[in-house]
Amino acid sequence: MHRVEVRTKPGLLDPRADVAASKARRLGYNVERASSARVYLIEAPLSDEQLKRVMQKLLADPVVENASVGVAPAAGVTIEVHPLPGVMDPAAQSVREAIIDLTGVPADAAQVSTGVRYDLTGLTPEQSHRLGKSALGNPAIHQILTHAWTPEELPKGHAYAFKLVTVPVRSLDDAGLMKLSKDGHLFLNLQEMQAIREHFQKLGRDATDIELETLAQTWSEHCVHKTLKARVRYVEDATTSAREGQGAMSLLDIARPGFTRDADGALIIDNLLKRTVAAATHELIAEGVDWTLSVFKDNSGVIAFDEQWGVCIKVETHNRPSAIEPYGGAATGIGGCIRDVIGTGLGAKPIASTDVFCVANPSNWHELSESSRGQVGTSSLPPGVLHPRRVLTDVVAGVRDYGNRMGIPTITGGVFFDDRYVGNPLVFCGCIGLIPRHLVHGKVQAGDRIIALGGRTGRDGIHGATFSSGELQSTSATEFSHAVQIGNAIEEKRVLDVIMRAREAAGGKPLYTAMTDCGAGGFSSAVGEMGSKLGARVTLENAPLKYAGLRYDEIWISEAQERMVLSVPAANVGTLRRICDEEGVELCDLGEFGTPGSELILTYHGHEVGRLAMDFIHDGLPNPTREAVWGASEVKAHARNSALSQSVASSLLAVLSHPTVSSKHWIIRQYDHEVQGG
Repeated sequence: MHRVEVRTKPGLLDPRADVAASKARRLGYNVERASSARVYLIEAPLSDEQLKRVMQKLLADPVVENASVGVAPAAGVTIEVHPLPGVMDPAAQSVREAIIDLTGVPADAAQVSTGVRYDLTGLTPEQSHRLGKSALGNPAIHQILTHAWTPEELPKGHAYAFKLVTVPVRSLDDAGLMKLSKDGHLFLNLQEMQAIREHFQKLGRDATDIELETLAQTWSEHCVHKTLKARVRYVEDATTSAREGQGAMSLLDIARPGFTRDADGALIIDNLLKRTVAAATHELIAEGVDWTLSVFKDNSGVIAFDEQWGVCIKVETHNRPSAIEPYGGAATGIGGCIRDVIGTGLGAKPIASTDVFCVANPSNWHELSESSRGQVGTSSLPPGVLHPRRVLTDVVAGVRDYGNRMGIPTITGGVFFDDRYVGNPLVFCGCIGLIPRHLVHGKVQAGDRIIALGGRTGRDGIHGATFSSGELQSTSATEFSHAVQIGNAIEEKRVLDVIMRAREAAGGKPLYTAMTDCGAGGFSSAVGEMGSKLGARVTLENAPLKYAGLRYDEIWISEAQERMVLSVPAANVGTLRRICDEEGVELCDLGEFGTPGSELILTYHGHEVGRLAMDFIHDGLPNPTREAVWGASEVKAHARNSALSQSVASSLLAVLSHPTVSSKHWIIRQYDHEVQGG
């Protein structure tokens, strides 16, 4: 085990230390001096000469930095921040690969972990511990130490002993079903759990754990948008005159497909999304709009740019992960949008990013809820909540850094402040891409190989999809730290390069017939969606793992960023593998699309661990009925919000039309006393 510290040379700027000192002083701590060092823990059979070469050629810039072995002495207190075991460490992955290339040590004998060391004078040990947790690290993903970490070896996974787990879902009463949903982090409601119980009662067997997980991922709010697709029962109270005063038409007076009237006069909308937003779009298409190339399907929408190119646009939220770990949550949010653009049709090229953030007003909240120091706000933070200043700073950095590392600029964005976002900030990420019009649509063919490209599978990202369907609680930062990931933009850039080459490799045609990204739900959602009509047979042990010890169900549902799944004719796999080898991207063959009866069949080292009909996976979700009421209070709120929207729009127009404004980011701070009070 070798520990290497890299510091800026004496007399030169140390920006990381300056930022740490600034954060400490804002919290009320009297920091006198600060310095920092990058820490590399290298477990590899390196000679002294090899280690010296690694330090000089790889880890330190000899013009401005010094590298040393071991723990350098320092005055004051020390705070070290290292990734928790199992948390993605992109820098360590790059350093490990470079050490192998530079020294020739065997790949299986090299392991690297990175960290940051801060040395500060003027703090007590207790203050340093508090500063580390509140400002320099995040306990959800970091181990935060008040001393230099010198482990004898780096953490490693342990071998997994196979054991098939079945769940007696057929015999559970309703209370038992809900307990299973909560304890298993399935986040399915009673009606959905009852549908699963009834299905397995018809099959005459109990469910395996991986089958329940598959249904939970597929039926999650994140994957299926079940709230927007719900059946809605809409009624109005005695506010017709108020509505007419607003110049609004009653929804009850509108005749549309999918709108029916109940016996009591209520309006029944059979599918909210299909009968409103989607219906309007399809009506426009029927009336002659011909520039919509792909809508309400695939990973992103596509509209025509010219006769040759289409423009892809994808926007989504990443709120829950960003509430727990803002930097990683926002980074993987934009990374997911970029993956969705790449995975549209037969491959698009992402060219720009965008974002909008909704956070609490940082000036209204104490910096440290557990200390009287640095209290500049008027309220204490709720338990388990990060300060909005840190949330905003980190989500901006997360989107910026991920795109920059792929060569994708963030060209526009916005921020909205409201203290009701203190517990659950909203993080909207978006990506724009270009795609040749003849590649907008792909289709899986029976017999195609299921090929996964990119990052390895780990425990980070498990239950990321179902987590989005649950309520955010004060314990979520610890209970769902495994649902938060750290993105690896370099890996995604490599995957993008492979896709762009493979898109033209077969005589100007793609080597694959269809593809999608491994978003929330991991292989479960990707393979499940692609094989929804044909079925799929998956060999789970073929998936490369970040470390040993993952169960078969964890391999199946872990999101694990920077992966794409392709449907590849068997004859083309060899060519695709050569491209991957040249670009440094790992490829694995997970199985085959197409099974008798269109079933999803999952195996692990010869054991069948799951078998589900694709029609139940995708069409078995119960359609709930949501109650919607238009009342006097709603009319008043609508009037207030309309006025606020007009005010915000006027402010934005003023900013855009001002002759001196050149920035691409605008912050609109709108304080409306009536709305805040309401």
